[in-house]
Amino acid sequence: MGPGWQPWTWLERRSSHVSVKLFALVLLVYLTFRILFSGFVVLLPVPESPAVAVDRSYSTEVTVGAEDAVEIYHDEQYKSRTWHFPSHNFTISLIWSPFLIKAEIFENDDGESKSENQLHLDTVDENWTSQYNSFDYMVISGGQWFLKTAVYMENNTDVGCHYCPKLNLSELGYEYAYSKTLKSVFHFVATSEHKPIIIYRTWAPDHFEYGQWFSGGVCNRSAPYKAGEFDGREVDRVMRKIELEEFNRAVALDRTEQAAHLKLLDTFQLSLLRPDAHSGPYRRFHPFEKDKNAKVQNDCLHWCLPGAIDAWNDLIMKLILDE
Repeated sequence: MGPGWQPWTWLERRSSHVSVKLFALVLLVYLTFRILFSGFVVLLPVPESPAVAVDRSYSTEVTVGAEDAVEIYHDEQYKSRTWHFPSHNFTISLIWSPFLIKAEIFENDDGESKSENQLHLDTVDENWTSQYNSFDYMVISGGQWFLKTAVYMENNTDVGCHYCPKLNLSELGYEYAYSKTLKSVFHFVATSEHKPIIIYRTWAPDHFEYGQWFSGGVCNRSAPYKAGEFDGREVDRVMRKIELEEFNRAVALDRTEQAAHLKLLDTFQLSLLRPDAHSGPYRRFHPFEKDKNAKVQNDCLHWCLPGAIDAWNDLIMKLILDE
């Protein structure tokens, strides 16, 4: 996210920058969902200097809202990016870590896989932990990547898998992997001497109907569900339960005066009611430009802007202001 660090004392000493920090958090969420098109991500706002190596040959002047931002880092696939805002002297980083733990991923952005993903359930991903001590605020989320076929490893040894009938491994299921992963992540956070404000965002349900993303599923509703009309899938309820259990264990583990640095952003019920808020057939830019009747893959997991996730920004601000 050393010793004796007081996040809110720090903030009070710089009260004139509260609005800037809140703007950074709001902008972070907006940027994230404009950029990402698949999987899980760790969203990490940082202070003045990003901990990643800055290659100025990548630098590009871009305009975000009313602010001039300098993009000072991106990886080859634009999945991890960092922007610096000179006028306010703050930096925002988006770090791509779909499993939060060390993983070997063998599929492309369209979900096509050439082998089973390999997950090291007891090793957190250095993509974000190597920068952890630089951050004042973190928004972390996990999710549907854990439903994919994968081999699970602990102590660098295969211990089982999820849906690997061709391999001589025990079926442990995605629930096992998700629980183990969150244990590893929250243990790292709770036992670290550095105590930024950490906000864990809960599971986001999808709204595919008449199939899944790979089998023609759609989300063409034009209005929200009424309360009680849709309770989500069983997997949604199972995974959210795991998140709440592991988060509460982490809070109990971190019995220091700074334990309040762990925040839960529970967006599940709000998101559940919004089948109308996904990008649907507009997963790609102008999908019907060449053929208005083209058959395209629908995205009923990620969200449009403006839309449902605007409420997530309000909740983040509430979590901060309540301090």
